[in-house]
Amino acid sequence: MAFASFTPSVTGLQAQSQALSSVSTNIANISTVGYRPISTMFQTLLGHTPSTGNTKIGNATSRVGINGVTAYDRTLINQRGVVTSTGGNYDVAIDITNGFFMVDDSGGNIFYTRAGNFATRTQDGITYLIANNGYHVNGFKANGNGSFAGSPTEIILDAPQISPSVPTTKISISANVPASGVDKASYGFQVYGANNDGNLVNMIFTKDPNTNNVWHASFSMPNGEVTADNPEIIFDGNGQLVSPKNISFTATADNGDVNNVTVNIAEMTQYAGDDTILSISQDGKASSQLSRTYIDNYGILRAEYANGEKVDIAKLAVLAFTSPENLIQENGTMFRASNDTGESYYVIGPDTVTTAVLTSQAVEGSATNLEQEFSDLIIVQRAYTLNTTSFTTNNEMLQTVIDILS
Repeated sequence: MAFASFTPSVTGLQAQSQALSSVSTNIANISTVGYRPISTMFQTLLGHTPSTGNTKIGNATSRVGINGVTAYDRTLINQRGVVTSTGGNYDVAIDITNGFFMVDDSGGNIFYTRAGNFATRTQDGITYLIANNGYHVNGFKANGNGSFAGSPTEIILDAPQISPSVPTTKISISANVPASGVDKASYGFQVYGANNDGNLVNMIFTKDPNTNNVWHASFSMPNGEVTADNPEIIFDGNGQLVSPKNISFTATADNGDVNNVTVNIAEMTQYAGDDTILSISQDGKASSQLSRTYIDNYGILRAEYANGEKVDIAKLAVLAFTSPENLIQENGTMFRASNDTGESYYVIGPDTVTTAVLTSQAVEGSATNLEQEFSDLIIVQRAYTLNTTSFTTNNEMLQTVIDILS
């Protein structure tokens, strides 16, 4: 029974060693993106049930003897780190407490993480969006019509290096037709086809020789043919357009591309001066090189091209849990779900449109509180020292007994 007196101090040393390891781990991960600190919890070790007899004093008040201490670690999942801007195209931080990115390993096992310092990796010609440990990030693939697939899969960066041209169907022009001094005015603009990066089309106004403020519209195209109704363009005495507001034509390029185009001329005027074009806009675009891919505040991975066109690739899946504190910590900053985490649900799903969940080009830092860790370090050190003193004292007492018996 003499050796039993060492049990409390030995278990105390073991428990405080575990607590010291937790504090050291937290401090070591002070700069780890998405890290959640560990807190070591203590509980008593129960010993034998004491025997009690009929005495004048009465039975013992405690039915179980306490025989030391044990420790277990708890991850403080609900603590949040500071969000810091990085400028990284694939970096994204979660702005709410209960939210996790979804990733999977090579075996298809699902994990959850707060670490949004993502990158890309190409395997067998396929480029994936990956987490900091190489796991594939999951999300909803873009359907190409502004919507996303209903089930999450591994995100693949499959945007083409060159975006195809967008055919021209609508043009708006703001320009002036000279009120005097000329019989013709010409206005040039590009018409983009499905397989070409633009052909010049000239819209020509010819003054009616018999009627004031009336012009006839026609079109020409050096690299093809244009057919139109050549309508009358009528202005009032103040230089404002009366009719028509729109002109339509069909352009057939030499390569076979056909464009049916409507030109909005409602902003055209007839003032003194020359045939000045003030502005031209249209819905067509030339083909363009891929400029960059990035994740925006909606969680959408987009491809942006040099001509300003943006194409959706996928949307990140961000989930929450009924009891997130019961997630089980795995390697690194990864967690897995269990029966104790309750139901999961999307805070960013295929149909979610919100900027309140994520911050792009930023990461959430470690949730470690350095001041608290140093405070805990002092307490653990003192507790360890006291347990060492208890062990030494017990050893001296046992040695005294051994000396007496010998």
